[in-house]
Amino acid sequence: MNMTHLTDITLLGEACFPSPQRRTINDQARVSSRLIDDPDAPPVEELRFELAGPRARLFFDPRQTRAGIVTCGGLCPGLNNVIRSLFLELHHGYGVAEVLGFRGGYQGLDPAQGLEPVVLTPAFVNDIHRDGGTALGTSRGPVDTGLAVDNLIRHGINILFTIGGDGTQRGGHDLFQEARRRGHPLAVVGIPKTIDNDVAFVSRTFGYLTAVEEAAKVLHCAHTEAHSVHNGIALVKLMGRHAGFIAAGATVASQDVNFTLIPEMPLQLDGDQGLLAALKQRILKRAHAVIAVAEGAGQELLAAGSAERDASGNAKLQDIGLFLRERIEQYFKAEGIPVTLRYFDPSYLVRSVPADAEDSIMCDLFARNAVHAAMAGKTGLVIGLLHDTFIHVPIELLVSRKKRLDLDGILWRAVLAATGQQLGAPVDPGLNHGLNPGAFISRGLVVKGAK
Repeated sequence: MNMTHLTDITLLGEACFPSPQRRTINDQARVSSRLIDDPDAPPVEELRFELAGPRARLFFDPRQTRAGIVTCGGLCPGLNNVIRSLFLELHHGYGVAEVLGFRGGYQGLDPAQGLEPVVLTPAFVNDIHRDGGTALGTSRGPVDTGLAVDNLIRHGINILFTIGGDGTQRGGHDLFQEARRRGHPLAVVGIPKTIDNDVAFVSRTFGYLTAVEEAAKVLHCAHTEAHSVHNGIALVKLMGRHAGFIAAGATVASQDVNFTLIPEMPLQLDGDQGLLAALKQRILKRAHAVIAVAEGAGQELLAAGSAERDASGNAKLQDIGLFLRERIEQYFKAEGIPVTLRYFDPSYLVRSVPADAEDSIMCDLFARNAVHAAMAGKTGLVIGLLHDTFIHVPIELLVSRKKRLDLDGILWRAVLAATGQQLGAPVDPGLNHGLNPGAFISRGLVVKGAK
């Protein structure tokens, strides 16, 4: 199924200005979403994306162009690297007249907040990549689109780079649409930011490998704690609201984990096939255990889902880490088995560190491809990454899907091999998943830990 129309990118108009880039990309070049043609596999949709990169002709005259940058949502390693590389490509690569950094996330686009943008300079960005966080500040939540566009027009902004997750990119799409209704040519180009690595059409988001590296260090310390006392249990809660990529990646990187719990895998605690029984067997055999749990795992076990939402509109999760700690302690007390449980929650530590070398390179490539797209007059898109190739993804398409860890895929199989977790019985499709969590066994359910 060829669905090319879903990948069409909006152009602000005819590109008339010659590009200063020495090597350019044919605007008709496409990247297929399907890498492997397997005749034995069931049919899958095939999407053909624009290949990212510099174009031969520009829509904007660089000498008359003013660009803006905004960072939104939670922190992620590499934000400052992206800001720096955006500025350097605009400044040195294209000779753009001025680049403004809007402070405090989308709130900085509202003049009522009193956060005037900062003019970016080589001196401003010189060392920011050495630190975590964002030099521009961040916030969660939307902004009044009309007021924001008024402010962008007042500052003469032709290009806006939005660095953030789904909510940020939806907001960017609204800004682009409102500017178009007013006849103001505004190129809005998004750079996907999520430490959870759960963005569709992006094989790896920047900051993910840094987060995995930091999480693996925590798991190593947790293993030391658990191994240093008799019947020691270390429980580590890691980031991952809807996808278990960090927990899975850190498990494989550390090789110290015995049980890995992720949102994609419904969790059973009780009964012979449950986590608690498996943990008991592990403690009786080896006298120590390490558990890694993603923050979004096991939500179906908690008494009631939260109706509350954060400023970005995300449902507030129940704390699976504290819940598991309490249930594990209660279980072993009832079993008459003394244990020492250490609980780790390194979420803010993991997300606030500087990017490692590989993520720094990834940040730079995302940023430069965003600049190329914007200068060519492309708008309403996010830079994606498929088959190690950067692409242009319409915002509407990107936010309509989520990437999840494949329980039949190579990463989860690596987790099973590293931990010794066993595959349980298939989930009964007739059961009501999420309302009766004790009534089913999931694929990937923990049965035992090997190490």
